[in-house]
Amino acid sequence: MLVDAIRAEGFRLSKNRTALFWSVLFVPIIAVAIGALTNLVLKGGETKLLVDGEAPPELTQMMTSSPLDLGEAVVSAAGDLANPLILLFVLIGAATIYAGDYRWETWRLISARNSRTNLLLGKLAVVAVMSLVAMLLMLVAGLIENLIKAAVFERQLTFSMTGAMAGQFIGQLALSWARILQFTMMGMLAAVVTRSLLAALFVPLVVGVAQFFSPNLLMTMGLTPDAWLAMLINPGAAVDAISAAIAGAERAAALPDGIVLKAWASLGLWILLPLAGALAWFKRQDLSKE
Repeated sequence: MLVDAIRAEGFRLSKNRTALFWSVLFVPIIAVAIGALTNLVLKGGETKLLVDGEAPPELTQMMTSSPLDLGEAVVSAAGDLANPLILLFVLIGAATIYAGDYRWETWRLISARNSRTNLLLGKLAVVAVMSLVAMLLMLVAGLIENLIKAAVFERQLTFSMTGAMAGQFIGQLALSWARILQFTMMGMLAAVVTRSLLAALFVPLVVGVAQFFSPNLLMTMGLTPDAWLAMLINPGAAVDAISAAIAGAERAAALPDGIVLKAWASLGLWILLPLAGALAWFKRQDLSKE
């Protein structure tokens, strides 16, 4: 059963403390440390920056004594939970889960106890939970960093959360979660096809870098960033467009007509096609040759 596969995969991951640390804990810890250090450094040079007028407006506002709204900070952070650093380190745990049984040659032991579809979907479910935990810890890290900022710059703390803001928070959180799963899905397909942990790590990275530079290449071919082909080959740009639509106001108004539909199609295809490919390949794979 699928539940048994999820439970077994979750138990195995819980025993892999190294993968859990790098995938779930490392980035939040680093974020808090860098945020605290940055605030202290800025506090030390606050007088010079404000008097000389060298600080950009955003930095000047951060160093003022105006109230710090934690609600706005949480909503803003939810839209940045699928940044490259989080994608990279969550991928470490995902690659370990997807390719671990090939590396340790244990597929022959566990494939007799459950269907191949359930085993692969169990891994996907555990990666999804791990990604969600990593995102929630990043939100906690962001709150801690803002508390440090408020203490350093002596800013009053407030918290506001309207219905619209709550909707934006849920939408951005779900979108970031989908982006992380989409990115790690390429690792699943690479792991199944190549039986290699390194491929599960590096294929998504190489594809992601290529997608990042694809708009410039397509522009030389006469394709605008909102063209169907440009959106379909770049799920990162698709996520940016959907995020702008969720944020509303000026960001949504600046979107070209019809781009949100193209963005959803791109994101959906980049999630479903690697999953379907991995399942189809895995069902026909000879696990006796590991």
